[in-house]
Amino acid sequence: MITRLDHIAVAVPDFAAAIARFRDDLGLELEGTEDVAAAQTQTAFFAVAAAHIELIHPLDGGGPVQGFLDKRGGGLHHLCFETDDILADMARLKAKGYRLLSEAPTVGAHGSLVVFIHPKSADGVLIELTQRSA
Repeated sequence: MITRLDHIAVAVPDFAAAIARFRDDLGLELEGTEDVAAAQTQTAFFAVAAAHIELIHPLDGGGPVQGFLDKRGGGLHHLCFETDDILADMARLKAKGYRLLSEAPTVGAHGSLVVFIHPKSADGVLIELTQRSA
């Protein structure tokens, strides 16, 4: 079952400048950065109350985030919801007709399991489900 909004991801063309904007200009605490090789993405997380803002940037100039930036420029990339049972939620959503971008969860930031719902299944919004590792 989906338990809460986990984060809002923003694709950024200049990783260092975006980190500085959120940390120095907006005064948010940088929790850390992480390269997610499987997604070809660099991430930086800022806690805001019970959710996070995640800045995402292409790792080594490739991957799906680079395609997003090439096509749209920087901006809102996806909403992520935490789940306590990603496999059950995947099955439930598939049964309702949702199109998932993978048949099985992959490893995301913080070692969590993640899966994405195709934007065409959700009014044009890319949605990620995440299950934190124990």
